[in-house]
Amino acid sequence: MTCQIDQPQPPTGRFGWAGPRGPEAEHRADTFVPHAFPERLVDLGEIRMNYGHAGRSSSPALLLIPGQTESWWGYEAAMTLLADRFEIFAVDLRGQGRSTWTPGRYTLDNMGNDLVRFIDTVIGRPTVVSGLSSGGVLSAWLAAYAKPGQVRGALLEDPPLFASELVPAYGPSIRQAAGPMFDALATFLGAQWRIADWAGLTRHLAEHGTEGQRAILQGSPVPPQNLLEYDPEWGAAFWSGSVGAGCGHERLLASVTVPVLITHHFRRLDPASGHLIGALADIQAEQARRLIQDVAGQPCDYRSFPRSHHFLHGTEPEVFAETVAQWAGTLDPALGRTDQAPDRKG
Repeated sequence: MTCQIDQPQPPTGRFGWAGPRGPEAEHRADTFVPHAFPERLVDLGEIRMNYGHAGRSSSPALLLIPGQTESWWGYEAAMTLLADRFEIFAVDLRGQGRSTWTPGRYTLDNMGNDLVRFIDTVIGRPTVVSGLSSGGVLSAWLAAYAKPGQVRGALLEDPPLFASELVPAYGPSIRQAAGPMFDALATFLGAQWRIADWAGLTRHLAEHGTEGQRAILQGSPVPPQNLLEYDPEWGAAFWSGSVGAGCGHERLLASVTVPVLITHHFRRLDPASGHLIGALADIQAEQARRLIQDVAGQPCDYRSFPRSHHFLHGTEPEVFAETVAQWAGTLDPALGRTDQAPDRKG
């Protein structure tokens, strides 16, 4: 006798696709739009990583790591300004852009090891790394845990150090910072966009979101392009703290092995709740710098941009490009040998 169990049908989102979304870009082909720089996919084992490329192989290598909800093309304006000084590789992290989505596998260690494989497989020589927000935390991860000689220096663009942890050593946690926004994305859109309740999300943020969140999302009839390319399970991983399993920020920063630059953008503490509005509080930036300098023994430059948007490379690309170029120029040139550049075809 055969027992047949009726399987629930995947829900259909209000924008016409059925969940769960496929893990590879070809399963989400209707999502994407063309961009100014060529895109390529590289197989890293568990995932295929997508990246944009600009510049010449005779220039120093620069790896750009986007923040949560951002794809590589958020760097397009900055890439245009930097392409004559660097060979640039701007990546889509797993779960974002055209890279593989990996349900249940969004952790800093997994994403950091993806980038180690990417540097080995695609760049093939010492590189300067720069990441925004959670990409900035991954830039710090590479500064601490990449293979010896892979990283020349790490720029952390407004990174939520400690502030993206569930139980931080210093200052407010993810629950008192950007966490409620990430929880809302996961709740109303669903892992792999299984729910896709955009109208519900915008209503929720209109009532409960910060002024900045309402300005970005409220009133838009459809999701912006960057969110369409984002697996909302990322948000659940940050809200629950599972993204940082085994990767505490205090130990991470104490393990840094290369020079670091931290840029710190708009921030303030809400006087009514004490919650952080911004990526990291002043005390968190101070403690990060102390750990890198006094414990890890590495140079740590700090530059404050208190009036600048979190997304500096997108809103002020000239400032970002000049900051990267000037700081990278202070790094040991012996690590930038161009004779190790691989022959990339296609």
